[in-house]
Amino acid sequence: MSVAGESGNRAQQMRQKVQQLNEAAERATDPQERQKLQEQARRLQEQTQRQSQTPGNAGTRSQGTRGQKQYPPD
Repeated sequence: MSVAGESGNRAQQMRQKVQQLNEAAERATDPQERQKLQEQARRLQEQTQRQSQTPGNAGTRSQGTRGQKQYPPD
C-alpha cells in the first residue's frame, strides 16, 4: 500500500474512533465519564486535523514534545 493510502486509512480509523467516543459520551450517564469521553474525542479530532493539514507528516509520531515549547540549542 502507498504512503498516501496508509495515511488515508489511518485518518479514516481516527475519524471512526472520534465518532465512537462521541457516541459513547452521548450514552454515558455519569457526567465525569461523559466529559472524559468528549475530551478524548476532541483531542483525537484535533490530532486528525493537524495530520491532514500537514502533507508528508501524516502518520508520523511525535518525538515526545507534546505541550513543550521548542527552544533553539544554546
